[in-house]
Amino acid sequence: MPNPGKTFYVTTPIYYVNDRPHIGHVYTTTLGDVLARYHRLRGDEVFFLTGTDEHAAKVVDAAEERGLTAQAWADQNAAEFEQTFAKLSMTHDDFIRTSQDRHKSRVTQYVKALLDSGDVYLGDYEGWYDAGQEEYIPDNKAQEYDFKSPFNGKPLIRKTEKNYFFRLKEYRQALLDYIEANPGFVQPDSRRNEIIARIADAEDTPISRTGANDWCIRVPGDEDHGIYVWIDALFNYLTTVDTDDRRKFWPCNVHLIAKDILWFHGCIWPAMLMALKKQPGYDWVELPTQVYTHSFWISEGRKMSKTLGNFIDLETIDQYVDQFSLDALRWYLSTQGPLGSTDSDFAKSKFIEVYNSDLANTVGNCASRVTNMIVRYFDGVLPSPGREDQLAKSLRASAEGMYNNVNAMYEKTAIGAANEAALEVVRAIDNYIEQTQPFKLAKDDGQREKLGAILYQCAEALRIASLGLYPTMPLKIQELWKMIDCQYDVENGDLQAWTKWGGLKPGATITKGAVLFPRVQKD
Repeated sequence: MPNPGKTFYVTTPIYYVNDRPHIGHVYTTTLGDVLARYHRLRGDEVFFLTGTDEHAAKVVDAAEERGLTAQAWADQNAAEFEQTFAKLSMTHDDFIRTSQDRHKSRVTQYVKALLDSGDVYLGDYEGWYDAGQEEYIPDNKAQEYDFKSPFNGKPLIRKTEKNYFFRLKEYRQALLDYIEANPGFVQPDSRRNEIIARIADAEDTPISRTGANDWCIRVPGDEDHGIYVWIDALFNYLTTVDTDDRRKFWPCNVHLIAKDILWFHGCIWPAMLMALKKQPGYDWVELPTQVYTHSFWISEGRKMSKTLGNFIDLETIDQYVDQFSLDALRWYLSTQGPLGSTDSDFAKSKFIEVYNSDLANTVGNCASRVTNMIVRYFDGVLPSPGREDQLAKSLRASAEGMYNNVNAMYEKTAIGAANEAALEVVRAIDNYIEQTQPFKLAKDDGQREKLGAILYQCAEALRIASLGLYPTMPLKIQELWKMIDCQYDVENGDLQAWTKWGGLKPGATITKGAVLFPRVQKD
């Protein structure tokens, strides 16, 4: 049975609407999709959110350069994101745009509540500003960065202006106490240590900009101030589920982000939630369970750059999908990506190496071997399991242990390790075949019962392994399910029950089907 009342809420960052999607956007959204698919398969009620961040000053600038309104430019690029994610079979439940009234109206309500409580106040700001990131930089950090943007190298701008400030300093100790009590809140550990060090010196932070134009959300009661784009954007995670039918999904289980926006998500966001929770009507606003901070992709050993020609853009992504399949791309992103604290290399030679090793030689080859032998030796009718010897018991134990192993990894957002736990079952099947050598037993009619038992064990272990692989490779695994005559309601799953031994019944129709992952030569 699905888990009654068990919810799972996962978000990606909302992406700047100033350009087309690229590998960074596709990577984070793929991680979110894998998590969402897994939790649906487990029987949880899932809400998966992505979208676009639109109220940036540079959106206005880019629109003017093209002779467009900011709204028209945002519409154009938001459509690119939606089309890309649809083409890549993402299963998000909502796509939020910060220019939508449903978002703007609630942001205004939240900021008014913080103004009324005194957590937001009008003050004077003098300091450094990173125009490219649209981020205010403390003096000590500006000095550390040599007064240049750590992201694009351009000089920081010295600003003096009136701003509304959030009393971040008042929440420093509460944040540090929360992180200490909940070590899984910011992951991986290196990022948690990074944010702890920075919170210790946190000062009140500006949340508005003067000279507000029409492309912003105004500060309630002050038409001259627009709410700072980053504050506006952070609230999307709450505005989208702050409805009668969706409030049950809060708090968010996993915010997936990249390392360059950790400060906003690991400090400012939880502090604002702490402040909002104190206000009447917001007692349900708990802190998110986890902020998972991944690193960046590089390409062929070098930082990605359009100038260098090694940028993984939509056209390049399409080429990989066309040549290797969408599931192969998802596998590479999920298993080789920068989920930890170091950057990862997107190199074609490595892609082919991983593809051949994990997919062609392991998953694809195992599926072909098992189904081909059942078709050849038993006319495509799944034989009976028969008696289990010690080798069969060992294979069964490997398969039956997969659920706990995979589930433990997904609970920690260790997606690559979860995939590896499922792949280990496939390797166990290959090892079992090598040890029992059914292709030799098939030559002796007196060994037919034993042969049938071996092939049943292989098919059943393959079925269980496929369930662990499904969240990352849903299209190919559904092809495999047709080959071994089984199907699942993946939107309302019962993974723990489905991974118990004995799901395949003798007499099921087994077919060879197409090769799931044809081997590819490096050259």
